[in-house]
Amino acid sequence: MNASVMIGAVAAALVASLAGFATFSAMLPTFFDLWHLTGSEAGWVNGLYYGGYMAAVPVLVSLTDRIDARRIFMIGAVIATAGALGFAWHAEGFWSASFWRFVSGVGLAGTYMTGLRALTDRLPEASRTRAVAFYTASFSIGTGASFWLTGSFEAMGGWQVGALAAAAGPPLAFLIMAFCLKPRPAPPRRPLRQVLDARPVLSNRPAMSFILAYAAHCFELMSYRAWLVAYLAFAASLAAAPGWLDVTALATFVVMLGLPASILGNELARKYGRRRVAIGIMLGSALLAPVFGFAAGLPFLLVATIATIYGIFVTGESATLTAGAVVAARKGEQGVTMAMHSFIGFGFAMIGPLISGVMLDLGGGKQSTLGWGLCFATLALGVALGPLVLWLLGRRADD
Repeated sequence: MNASVMIGAVAAALVASLAGFATFSAMLPTFFDLWHLTGSEAGWVNGLYYGGYMAAVPVLVSLTDRIDARRIFMIGAVIATAGALGFAWHAEGFWSASFWRFVSGVGLAGTYMTGLRALTDRLPEASRTRAVAFYTASFSIGTGASFWLTGSFEAMGGWQVGALAAAAGPPLAFLIMAFCLKPRPAPPRRPLRQVLDARPVLSNRPAMSFILAYAAHCFELMSYRAWLVAYLAFAASLAAAPGWLDVTALATFVVMLGLPASILGNELARKYGRRRVAIGIMLGSALLAPVFGFAAGLPFLLVATIATIYGIFVTGESATLTAGAVVAARKGEQGVTMAMHSFIGFGFAMIGPLISGVMLDLGGGKQSTLGWGLCFATLALGVALGPLVLWLLGRRADD
């Protein structure tokens, strides 16, 4: 198969697999009222999606050094389907919603980085850097589509209809991978204990600099997406949005901007250096986060403009950091390196909504401008750790 076609097919499978990504966050204003959730509880439900990812990804992605990643992706799509259907049929409050979002996170662990490995294993080395950038940037298309799909179907038939619509994506992802990628011989078998040994990655300073910076990035990015719809709904309640500007549509647009932002960031990184570009983008994001959080009450079009600009910065370094980790991985350690990249990154993605949700409550809750300001100021503190790590660990590492 032509490399461009293969990249497009695997990216399409990723987009489809992410249909359930925003099942909770896109309908959070509904769940706040329906289940009487606090900001902390909403943070837990959001965070446990990434907790499921974190729990499963070290094993599933490391196994791609031993098993064809295509097979693992397809198993992950089945688990993601189960999680989406379980949420739609059985979520009745905080505890049940948390459980099914955790299951969905396990499904994400089986599809996201395993899909990247399935792709890069089948491409010539010269095509891999841009393939990584396009694939990881496609994550934003998938998450944006999830916001739109879930929100649109909720508007038509209620939250359960929105959740059921999201369950259609993972089976489609399964079919794309089954029919568009040919099975590949398993990598040379290494002892399972060696495959799961993370110590060589921890000693790889260039890789760890990108992995830890990615963790700071995930802390901010996933928290931003978790709270975006609820925050915009609050801002719209203070300064009415124009009739033509729907909150869910705005969130979808902002999230989908991650695709061009991430690709542009990676192209700038190729020209000016990964570390330099990532540091600049992350510092800009840290400055914009509290501005966005305290903007509620301003004219809604201004809030929407800030959301758009901030959203570009939030995603701008994503592909650059992942490509940096892929390139820095030693031969034979690609799977465990990406497992560590995902495990640490999504560990921070889990705690981001938890901490910011607590700050939301401390500031007065979901109807408080101070609460939302503190919530997003927490994201600024998290992402600001990224430039520090890149500078400290990367001073002697080559781009």
